[in-house]
Amino acid sequence: MKINLNMTLNGKIVTYEIEHDARLLDVIRDEIGLSGTKEGCGVGECGACSVIIDGKVVNSCIVLAASMEGREVKTIEYYNKGKELHPMQKSYIENTAVQCGFCTPGFVVSSINLLERNPEPTREEIIEGLSGNVCRCTGYEQIIKAVEDVRDKKYVEEDKKNE
Repeated sequence: MKINLNMTLNGKIVTYEIEHDARLLDVIRDEIGLSGTKEGCGVGECGACSVIIDGKVVNSCIVLAASMEGREVKTIEYYNKGKELHPMQKSYIENTAVQCGFCTPGFVVSSINLLERNPEPTREEIIEGLSGNVCRCTGYEQIIKAVEDVRDKKYVEEDKKNE
């Protein structure tokens, strides 16, 4: 059975006709066509499908899309502003915090959300804040360093030059 879903997606109010039992991940990828959000485990353990729902990181593979009625959802695509990378994306690249890249969108979304909620997290708070995301390639030291660099505002000056 199809239903209408009204939500704010990446800053825009949208309406989609979806299956009543569709997962949010499937709607994002298959119905809407945003491929940045990945399916890893499918059971909410790896964080590859992380999105922001009403300001909180959530695994979209275990969320019923219909429950998003009237809510705000942000995917990795929200943070892409034209051809310019988000400072967190730049930091991940410069710190070699990516290998295969499969988990990267979920980590980046979680990292940005962490700094939005806590602009000056300690190393331990960064580790805790990213604990819902799993990387099987890179190792976590580079990822933590990437978040620390953005926390320490190493990308602020460059961003202001590009405005």
